[in-house]
Amino acid sequence: MASSQDGRPPQPKSILRGHKAQVHTAAFIRGNERLVTGDGDGFVVVWDLAIMRPRAVWQAHNNSILGTAGLGRDRLITHARDNKLIVWNFSADEEKRLSTCLPLDVSPEPRPQPPMLHALKVNTMNFCSFSHCPATPTDKASDAAEILVAVPNTLASEAIDIFHLPSQDLRHTIKLGEKNGMVMALSLFHVDEVLTLVAGYENGMAVMAQLDPKGTWVTRYQAQTHSQPILSLDVSPKLDFFITSGADAIIAKHPIPTTSTSQPTPSPPTTTNPSNADPVGTTPSSPPSAHHPASPSQPNPSKSLLAAALANAAPAPPSLSPSPTLIPEKPILESTPIKKVNTKHAGQQSLRIRSDGAIFATAGWDARVRVYSTKTLAEVAVCKWHEAGCYAVAFADVLASSAEESSPAASGAKGQLEGCGTGEVGSRTRDIVPVVPKLVAVTVSERRMRQARRAHWLAAGSKDGKVSLWDVF
Repeated sequence: MASSQDGRPPQPKSILRGHKAQVHTAAFIRGNERLVTGDGDGFVVVWDLAIMRPRAVWQAHNNSILGTAGLGRDRLITHARDNKLIVWNFSADEEKRLSTCLPLDVSPEPRPQPPMLHALKVNTMNFCSFSHCPATPTDKASDAAEILVAVPNTLASEAIDIFHLPSQDLRHTIKLGEKNGMVMALSLFHVDEVLTLVAGYENGMAVMAQLDPKGTWVTRYQAQTHSQPILSLDVSPKLDFFITSGADAIIAKHPIPTTSTSQPTPSPPTTTNPSNADPVGTTPSSPPSAHHPASPSQPNPSKSLLAAALANAAPAPPSLSPSPTLIPEKPILESTPIKKVNTKHAGQQSLRIRSDGAIFATAGWDARVRVYSTKTLAEVAVCKWHEAGCYAVAFADVLASSAEESSPAASGAKGQLEGCGTGEVGSRTRDIVPVVPKLVAVTVSERRMRQARRAHWLAAGSKDGKVSLWDVF
């Protein structure tokens, strides 16, 4: 993270002002070109990160916004406490006709809305935001024409509904516990082509369930790691673990059991914890030592060479594991988290894991944004600028910026520029000639947009209505 030269705490790169109410949600869209923020009055502001100015402003809902997400480059999802989930047509052409008058300013005329593609009536009494994934496991999330959306059930706050869009059909209603209380956080995704749901509950329980081939939801993992309600959770980019935060000071890392194992075993807690870590109440298995008998798969020095050769020549028994896309009929329920840490800071929400899986961030009620390592759960940075509590954080997609830098066009330009700095003076002059038109052709706006795409942005929304932008690691 960028820090000042004189030892002072790091400062944000930019402050986005314009919301009149507290900022509840934030999301980067269009390859980090835009940042979408939603506030307590139902307003959506789409910021152009090249110029740090609004490109589109409209009142999407009549109540506080709970969640926003981009769907490709032309669609935007918003979910609010007015019991509505809306999919908007937010193409570049539609963006141009929208107002740029911020919620803090008085608009002389009503701000137009982009066209609605779909609108769902949903339950929002839980303060729980939606989660979505492609309807077909093989589809990319950014290109999926059909999606599944998970939200709390309309009647039972402890149950979960999964809708299909664009048909708006209710596909599943899932109840993963009788005494867990309200659903507080959700994540819906596919693992090995199996639809998977992770939920955090009011009593601090984290549950993972999967849809088996018979159409039954089977609980694969559950753990009571929090003493107070879970406020947020996020799943790793590789879909091998998820992390939860709550109203208490605990942050917990949970496994996602794979469907390729018919006999899953609980993952032991990590033995090397930070100084403020609470060890999970299980003892890891002892490592093999010289006092233990040798494993059957290891060579025994007491055997003759002939016996060893015959043993090596014996055919291996056929694998008994089922197809990786099938869930075992009687899976073993895991209940041991990978790790949990007492951070000593209660009330961390809007937990988000960066796209490279290296770090994650939380928004704190104490106005701090904290950055942690996903491997160790150790705190690696604290972003302090806001005076009021923070409610939302979002990471830019660092993988998208890396892909842009490794594109053929970028590689070719980089090679030409590197060639200009090598060789004799005469050859250097000859190399510069074809490059100059390319450099002149890059406008100021294009250069700013390229910088915005490549920046490792961390956005934080606060109760004060401001959004801070940090350039991290």
